[in-house]
Amino acid sequence: MARNIQLLIIDPQNDFMDIPGAALPVQGASADMGRLASLVDRARTSISGITVTLDSHHSVGIERPAMWKKADGSAVPPFTQISAADVRAGTYLPREAGALPRVLAYLDALEAGGRYTLMVWPVHCEIGTWGHNVQDAVRAAYNRWEAATLRPVRKVFKGMNAWTENYSALQAEVPDPQDPDTQLNMGLVRALDTADEIWIAGEASSHCVRATTEHLAANLPSGRIGKLVLVSDCMSPVGGFEAQAEAFLADLRTRGARIATSTELAG
Repeated sequence: MARNIQLLIIDPQNDFMDIPGAALPVQGASADMGRLASLVDRARTSISGITVTLDSHHSVGIERPAMWKKADGSAVPPFTQISAADVRAGTYLPREAGALPRVLAYLDALEAGGRYTLMVWPVHCEIGTWGHNVQDAVRAAYNRWEAATLRPVRKVFKGMNAWTENYSALQAEVPDPQDPDTQLNMGLVRALDTADEIWIAGEASSHCVRATTEHLAANLPSGRIGKLVLVSDCMSPVGGFEAQAEAFLADLRTRGARIATSTELAG
């Protein structure tokens, strides 16, 4: 019987590529996606299904500059980290005064989770823009896979709720009880868990790949973390977060996941 190999491609979008015009370039991402496209072509007859996640945002949101101001009313630049203590001290404040209780509740919940501190990111992957689109080589490769297999690639959108961060494609960092799309997507987890192997690639290894994989590993009904394969030469970290990416890969390896290069999977 043929093995069921599912390819999970996380956020392979233009705004993360290290190319002109990208809003949040990840060094090495374009080369990663070139290798990923080659892997899809080489392993075309072996891959049973492909899922692509898409970071999908508005221009405003809790992690966007437009939300925030400094104590003197000036703008908060991208790549500023904001804690609940900062807001209580008045160092940073939401521009909409009425949002303060909700913002503080969010930051308290986020920090209690222990995974991230709120980061103000540049506006990126805004729905409807070039930056939201899938990188050309990857899209062309999975289109060839679709034509050969007559199976559509599953697309998963994440990040459209402006009041929570959504690094993971499976669950928001702080789920909004009023928004089912921010809750754990067990339907997708179960679908991926049917696989013998789940190959995982995309951008960035320090954030969205990490968060998605951690949620997947924690919720697989089979509990078989060994079926997860991190394609190490098809992902790169956000600059300054290299240590977090290395720690993530080391942790998954210790828990039984496999780390492999694209050529090791399909030479």
